[in-house]
Amino acid sequence: MNVATGLSGWTIVVTGGAGFLGREVVADLRSRGAQVVVPRKKEYDLVEREAARRLLAETRPDCVVHLAARVGGIGANRENPGSFFFDNLMMGVQLLEECRLQGIRKVVTVGTICSYPKLTPVPFREEEIWNGYPEETNAPYGLAKKMLLVQGQAYRQQYGLSAIHLLPVNLYGPGDNFDPSSSHVIPALIKKCQDALDAGAPFIEVWGTGRASREFLYVEDAARAIGLATERYDDAEPVNLGAGFEISIRDLVELIARLTGFAGEIRWDATKPDGQPRRSLDTSRAERSFGFRATTGFEEGLRRTIEWYRKR
Repeated sequence: MNVATGLSGWTIVVTGGAGFLGREVVADLRSRGAQVVVPRKKEYDLVEREAARRLLAETRPDCVVHLAARVGGIGANRENPGSFFFDNLMMGVQLLEECRLQGIRKVVTVGTICSYPKLTPVPFREEEIWNGYPEETNAPYGLAKKMLLVQGQAYRQQYGLSAIHLLPVNLYGPGDNFDPSSSHVIPALIKKCQDALDAGAPFIEVWGTGRASREFLYVEDAARAIGLATERYDDAEPVNLGAGFEISIRDLVELIARLTGFAGEIRWDATKPDGQPRRSLDTSRAERSFGFRATTGFEEGLRRTIEWYRKR
């Protein structure tokens, strides 16, 4: 990672900094000269307003990068819509209010592609984010995170708070969550294929029809994008973070099967939901505004992820 000094002298709190994306963001921000503080949930449960107040008073940061979120795949979102909405909304809304009250220099909120309307034209452009309701299985989560965009824009307008909002696509990479009850599609598929190989099973079963499409961003690329935006971007408009490609779930399953060496049958359970029909982003604003372009090839990123999981 190239060392930069654009954030030299800054103290930055990264909520969720011990998580999958957070660890990489912390490393990137440190490479840019920042001193980074990573709060732990057991000390600061940000669903509670007092915890947000105490965190900022005790750490006195120049900047807050808010990554902390309650997340999961389609199944977890369907089973926990209320808690996904409440926890994500309260963490963000109260933290931003405390940032305003305590005079924080800059706030970076990281939202989700789930905030986009269900039938957004592909590639998703930031201007389309209000043109419909999100896909139903993850709408409570997507809307809770979308309120951070509203709040940041409102606080910029009324109070002059430097708040920016970033919209990453589905992330993947080493260190991802492989718990089948809450994992996203790539780690879930890697685990299915590896478990089948280990057990000598003749088939795997996959949710949906395979017709839905997704875009995926390697976690190190996402962290670099967040670091660049923290350093260089200061505008009210949200910014997509993606890799600029689209792959169907059917092709994704076949690719992961090939890379893991699983040669058995793939059975599709069409009684389970596909989720949003298509997801792929227009990433031109990120490149234009702060010079971000993804550099990790998809197969290479998948190989690294599979290798990490197998060593684990």
